[in-house]
Amino acid sequence: MTAALPVSAAVKPAAKAPAKAAAKATAAKPAPAAKAPAPFTVTIPGSTVKFQMVGVPGGVVAVADPANPGKTKSVTLKPFWIAKTETTWDEYDLFAFGLEPSGNTPAGAADAKSRPSRPYGAPDRGYGHSGYPVISISYYAGQQYCKWLSEQTGKSFRLPTEAEWQHACCAGQPAPSKEQVGEFAWYWEEKTQPVGKKKANAWGLHDMLGNAGEWCASADGKGVLRGGSYEDSASKINCSARAEETPAWNANDPQNPKGRWWLSDGPFAGFRIVCEEQAGTADKGKNQDTRGN
Repeated sequence: MTAALPVSAAVKPAAKAPAKAAAKATAAKPAPAAKAPAPFTVTIPGSTVKFQMVGVPGGVVAVADPANPGKTKSVTLKPFWIAKTETTWDEYDLFAFGLEPSGNTPAGAADAKSRPSRPYGAPDRGYGHSGYPVISISYYAGQQYCKWLSEQTGKSFRLPTEAEWQHACCAGQPAPSKEQVGEFAWYWEEKTQPVGKKKANAWGLHDMLGNAGEWCASADGKGVLRGGSYEDSASKINCSARAEETPAWNANDPQNPKGRWWLSDGPFAGFRIVCEEQAGTADKGKNQDTRGN
């Protein structure tokens, strides 16, 4: 993932955001009793905007342990739902620009102070809007969107943990080869592409690799971008790909202090959401880490 707009598909900027290699992603082994919940469709109240949630079975997955570089930790996952595609501008615009119908926000819910500031320039950078993944989004912005969406729908949405994301990405299958990755991912492109156009993985999820990188919560609670992006080469598009935010991702934000909603130099940063099997608060039923090696 780079810290500036790509110049062309053949010539890339020299400065790249440092992607930190995680321990090799391994396909989780679903527990026999932890079957995938049934999929469902969400319509954001007061709008015609819909998106699909896909059920993911529980299992055990090994992910990078930030407390012990080079080592992994085992995480036991309960079944959960994850969005079929990355969050699109169609969904995010309702939150970011207050486009939900007047009176639709519950009492005590997010107000204007909890919405993104207006970005400098077109937020989609001219890449495409309707049907395209939201981009240049900070980890904080993704979290706030999930809170807003939970208030709007009465369901419990949040960003995935790294373990959940990796489990959903692997989908119980071997990683695609460098020759196969183009069937599933947009990579080494000049811009993002509409969601859902590439082949879905074994669990019916599109664009887990490439297109927009996807914010997840690491084991230490920090945001980390997973899966690589449209800017990356095939060798960097895999279920192990992870990158932590650097100052370069927001270098050209003229504000002082820097804004916390948009990444001025992070057009590769987007997200997808999860919904917990057990409805309730954002923490209720959240998959927990179990240390191992």
